[in-house]
Amino acid sequence: MTQVLDADTDLDAFRGELTGYCYRMLGSLHDAEDAVQDTLVRAWRAAERFEGRSSVRSWLYRIATNVCIDAIGSRSRRATPLEIGGPSAPVETSLADVRAHEEWLEPLPWGTATQDLAADPAEITAERESVRLAFVAALQHLPARQRAVLILRDVLRWRADEVAALLGVSTASANSLLQRARATLAQHHPDDARPLDPLDARHQALLERYLDAFERYDIDAFVALLHADATQNMPPFAMWLRGADDIGAWMTGPGHGCRGSRLVPTRGANGSAAVAQYRRADPDDETAGHVPWAVHVLEVSDGRVGSITSFLDTRLFAAFGLPDSLPHGAPLPRPADGA
Repeated sequence: MTQVLDADTDLDAFRGELTGYCYRMLGSLHDAEDAVQDTLVRAWRAAERFEGRSSVRSWLYRIATNVCIDAIGSRSRRATPLEIGGPSAPVETSLADVRAHEEWLEPLPWGTATQDLAADPAEITAERESVRLAFVAALQHLPARQRAVLILRDVLRWRADEVAALLGVSTASANSLLQRARATLAQHHPDDARPLDPLDARHQALLERYLDAFERYDIDAFVALLHADATQNMPPFAMWLRGADDIGAWMTGPGHGCRGSRLVPTRGANGSAAVAQYRRADPDDETAGHVPWAVHVLEVSDGRVGSITSFLDTRLFAAFGLPDSLPHGAPLPRPADGA
């Protein structure tokens, strides 16, 4: 049946799924939100030319794909510190290489553009894996059109003919783009990564122990929650650490300024647990309250934390629906209050 685009068509209803698509394409929530807004504006400006030969959804994805391809061509690839050199020593001089926030991958608050947590468990698992930081980082190595094809086919499960129609190419050409994309992705995304633990009571209990150990700054208890080969990275610094011992040495050494922090759990990010860290506004005054410092994305597998990505970008707090300060003695926000 031919679809009609008129004043009653709610294009904004597609904003969530388009944000998820553009985030995977661009590796940045802020860039994705800009791309989606541009997509919807272009759609309304071109509404009178919509002939209904495809669904409104397909038409919007075609516009979004073109917006993302243009954006990819005008800037450098976003990355993670783990892609830049080997692990660093847990010493202060490792902080020498600091780069612009625009060079790094950004986190995606869970619920912004992903399926509802009440969805089918198998769908939740697939959704979580498709927004893992390492997977999204690997996608950024693909040329723009290959990136779009792989996301549409392997993540969003579009048919080959649908993708071909979106790109204006033959089905054979779309399949060729997909095969090249899969080959390149395999070079940058290891297939032996530990699967994420289910979001169950055991997962929640580990998160609570993480919060408790960090806030008490009991580094022995904190390190006991990590895999022996756990990694930690802290964009915008290019440094990254490998191994629970080195992470512990960092926290008792150069990272000791985090002592006295408060942690606020969120609904998660990139399919994983995420907590917001607030540091003391005045390290010498225990009654001074706390201010935003970092958002930690924690990948949990086999009952332990395998990866900590601490995004030291306070602009993210608004995206997670977090307050801009924690007055002394104030109760912590609940995860439901966040994004």
